Amino acid sequence: MKLHPAWLASALLALSVAAAPALGGQTTRDGKPVDALASNLALPFASDLNGARQAPVFAWIEDVAGARNVWIGGPDIPAHPRTAFAGDEGIELSEPQLSQNGRRLLFVRGGDAEFPEANVPNTGITLETPEQALFVADVAGAQAPVKIGLGHGAAFSPDGMRVAYTRKGEIWLWSGDAAAHRLATVTGSVEDLQWSPDGRQLLFIEQRKGHSFVGLLDVEQRSLRYIGPTLGQSSDPIFSPDARQVAFLQFRDPPADVPDSSASFWSVRVTDLASGVTRSLWSAPSGEGGQFAGTRGRNLFWTASGHLLFPWERTGWMHIYALPAATGGTPRDLTPDANEVETFTPTPDGKAIVYAANAGNLDTRQLWRTAIEGGKPARLTQNDFFVFRPVFGGDRLAATATDAQRPAHMVLVDGMKPLGPVAIAPSYSKPETIVFTATDGMPVHGQLFRGKGPGPHPALIFVHGGPRRQMLPAFNPMHYYSNAYVRNQQFAVLGYTVLSVNYRSGTNYGRAFREAPGTGRDGASEYRDVLAGGRWLAKQPDVDPKRIGIWGGSWGGYLTALALARNSDLFAAGADFHGVHTLVRLGDASLSPDAEIKARALQWQSSPMGSIDRWKSPVLIVHGDDDKNVDHDQSLLLARELTARGVPFEELSLPNERHEFFRYGDWLASYRATEAFFARMLKAGK
Repeated sequence: MKLHPAWLASALLALSVAAAPALGGQTTRDGKPVDALASNLALPFASDLNGARQAPVFAWIEDVAGARNVWIGGPDIPAHPRTAFAGDEGIELSEPQLSQNGRRLLFVRGGDAEFPEANVPNTGITLETPEQALFVADVAGAQAPVKIGLGHGAAFSPDGMRVAYTRKGEIWLWSGDAAAHRLATVTGSVEDLQWSPDGRQLLFIEQRKGHSFVGLLDVEQRSLRYIGPTLGQSSDPIFSPDARQVAFLQFRDPPADVPDSSASFWSVRVTDLASGVTRSLWSAPSGEGGQFAGTRGRNLFWTASGHLLFPWERTGWMHIYALPAATGGTPRDLTPDANEVETFTPTPDGKAIVYAANAGNLDTRQLWRTAIEGGKPARLTQNDFFVFRPVFGGDRLAATATDAQRPAHMVLVDGMKPLGPVAIAPSYSKPETIVFTATDGMPVHGQLFRGKGPGPHPALIFVHGGPRRQMLPAFNPMHYYSNAYVRNQQFAVLGYTVLSVNYRSGTNYGRAFREAPGTGRDGASEYRDVLAGGRWLAKQPDVDPKRIGIWGGSWGGYLTALALARNSDLFAAGADFHGVHTLVRLGDASLSPDAEIKARALQWQSSPMGSIDRWKSPVLIVHGDDDKNVDHDQSLLLARELTARGVPFEELSLPNERHEFFRYGDWLASYRATEAFFARMLKAGK
């Protein structure tokens, strides 16, 4: 396969960065010290793996110091970038897709993949806001990708000749021989757009206010209808292999005043397209698992073997179940020993599934395969790696892999052969996995990054966001937390001992841990775990108990602020990235006026604002002002209130930046500011 010179240059750049030294204290050829933070944040990070249905071809995104490109590779295709974008432009690439035969590529450039219908970000602060546009290219071609229209959520037709996509409640069609044209306009926003196996219809979810419908658009007849509309949420629609039926999940959330309700809140439904009749094939019984919770990937598959596959927490853990699509009945647990399944996919022949889980070790992630008809699961990967998100390309299996020294990269699972370049931070050692206990007896897992050099060390608690997350003793497959892992490793190099806390309400420790009572606005019970981590650090013989700080982002920013507001006696300083500072919600129709007053009082007490008069320790506040996850007003509020009380704080406001910073330069600036802040607050005058 011939490489375009620009693509080759991009590949060489990635490889050169991957080989860059990462040891603190080293020097470059001209005698200057290596900036280990900058070089390790710049290591290539791979994400968004996708495979062709009928061919062993894979596509993914590589981010090298903010320069994002789509890569192509496979067992018989040397990995190479198929695009040639350069520079830290702050423009996201997302949704790489391959046609079923693996010959054509689709991707989106611009916009925000998490909020594709929101305003298009301009994090690079250019004179004109970048577009959110779809591009198509021949996988083996030498020509630059062609823009086919503005939008996202695209899907190739089965023959690869047409592309359907969406934009602002519209569905568009591109056929290659003419300009794209609009097929339909709907009331809500379109998600999960997919073609029927015969290429005649388009299936999708339409998100409306507080509910969603399954939509079916007949491309040839130019007709639109809704399938089995309910007073709730419909999700994960899937055609039967013969395209005569559609299955989907239907669920609703429990009322606010009965969060622990054991009633049945979800079901699997099937619609016969000829008659339009929808039936509930199976409903979750009351009790454990009566409320729907999904994996981090697709949650419903209809296999060629005639089974519907979906997750269910009947055992208190996320397992995958098989249900005969023709007869229904009682679902069968395919993963009884998995602990928690994070993602899963059926094999191409529909006879088995491959899944990522932490079987045997809650603080790991490996791949397993098990037959749908039954049998003992077979482990496909080993402890040397953390392996996530299995994806088939034809009959070949690939996945995302990391370890303590290597950020996310793509591998063929058979032999764990890398599909593309593998970066390395050779100075990083694997953090220790520890378990400590909160005051109420809750066991809490964490990773300990021991500070380099002689003690006693200043120390830091790191709290992740989400809160539906789990940090691991390795690079994280999410870019946000891959960067945080680098920051924690570099803190250790600087002599800080860092404890990353997997507090309750996080994932992969079972439903009871994730849905622990009294978390967040209902009492902030997860703060007990953070506080216990701080006290555990203070008791370590090589830690200075008077120099303990805390940092985190999003929900981790909330917990950082809560720690400083409640326990400035323990936490001497903190860095709060886009945190939530008041949890008070206005108006809940399911609560009586008296109950709402009590609920709002509890929300206030659970907020940093509820304890702000006790806040004494200095804080660094970092926030992008185009954040769609946590409103920038949350940090404006905190800065105002701290100013009024004379509490010292430093600030870093990032114009046009989103929640997960789009620019490498903004990550680097934020982390350098954090390092300098803690150096002044925890190391100066030692």
